[in-house]
Parts: sequence; C-alpha cells; structure tokens
Amino acid sequence: MTINTPEKASILIVDDMEENLVALEAVLGSLDQQLVRAHSGEEALKAMLRQEFAVVLLDVLMPGMDGFETAANIKRLDQTKDVPIIFLTGTEADTDYLYRGYAIGAADFLTKPFDPWLLRTKVNVFLDLYRKNRQLAAQAEQLRRLLVGEPTPAAPVGPAGAVEPMGGARDSLSRARDAGAGASAGSGQQLAEITERLAQIELQLRDAEGAEAVGLADRIADLERTVRSLRAGRDAY
Repeated sequence: MTINTPEKASILIVDDMEENLVALEAVLGSLDQQLVRAHSGEEALKAMLRQEFAVVLLDVLMPGMDGFETAANIKRLDQTKDVPIIFLTGTEADTDYLYRGYAIGAADFLTKPFDPWLLRTKVNVFLDLYRKNRQLAAQAEQLRRLLVGEPTPAAPVGPAGAVEPMGGARDSLSRARDAGAGASAGSGQQLAEITERLAQIELQLRDAEGAEAVGLADRIADLERTVRSLRAGRDAY
C-alpha cells in the first residue's frame, strides 16, 4: 500500500514591512508549511479568495486598509469567516486594540518583537485544528457518498502519513447498500454498525470549532436518521 505525504497547510502572513515578512518566514519556516505573503489588506483579501488558509498572521498598523478593517472584511465573507486570525501589534499599541480585535473575531494577539517559540506554538495549535477539521470533513463526505452510491475518493491521510480508518466503514456501507436490495443474513448488523460509526463522527464534529464543523455534524445527523429508517423498514419485513 502506498502512503501519501499529507498535504501542507497554507499560512497567510500580512505586513507592509518587508523586514517583518522576512522575520516571520524565518521563524515559521521550520513548520514546513506553505507560507504566503501579502503586503497589504487588499492583497490579503485577494489571496484568501484564491486559496484556503489554516491561519492568518495580520499586522495591525498598515497604510490604507489596516489590520482591523482587513479582519472585518475577512469575517464578513462566508468563504473566509472561519479562518483564525492572529493579530501582530507593536509595543506602542493602545490598550483598546485588544478589545477591538477580539470584537472583530481575532483568535489571538502577539506583540512585536515576538518570541519565536511562542509564535510557532500558537500557529501549531491552529494547524492541528485545521487538519482535524479537514479529516472530519473528508470522513463525513465519504460516508455521504457511500450512502447515496456515488464514487468515493481514496481514504484521507492523517498528519503522520497514516491512512485514516475509513476502509472498514466503507466496506460496511457498501455491503449495507447491497443488502437493501437483497436482505442478506447480516444486513441488520451492518446497518447497526453504520449507525454507530455515524454517531461517533457526529460527536467528533460537535466537539470541533467553527460553523463548518457544525454544518457537517448536522449532515451526519441526517444520515443517521436515514440509516435508522432503513433499519426500521428492513425490520418491518
């Protein structure tokens, strides 16, 4: 079996000062993720509409569209509203920056000059959350496709390069669809196993953060109800 290398996450770094961007790249380079630069709020918004980011590091004091306005625009768009933002502020920053930032939806603040270890640690937290949500979303989509009979892509790859344990659920779902037409001897147990698996994934999604995870959990709950209806219909025969 071939083990694929997990896809790198993208981190957006936004600062109008070239030396600050270079410093951020030097600190975050050891994380081995894709670093994308933006020299202004306008550039940052364009970048976020082109691709998906795990986290944004955003300077507060920039000419033109400052960090607060940029963050407000990010949170206003459905495509980008759930991306966590870490504000970067100077030592001269006013104390009301914290209130304004958190009111907009900032996830955290760091003061320049920042501690490299602290910055990497904070970014890693959001990278881990991003990977978890991606894996849960992939599992939910696979289950949905299998239940409706659509072709399914290869099993998702975990952070350490291990394939996620979706094969057993995929086989059970395939057998359950076949059993719907032919009522094989073990089909009732198979449907029960599918229901349990769906419930487990729904709980994982409920524990995750973000509107996307909540939406996926609702979709899984709908699938649970569908499978329970199939079980009830089979038991009625």
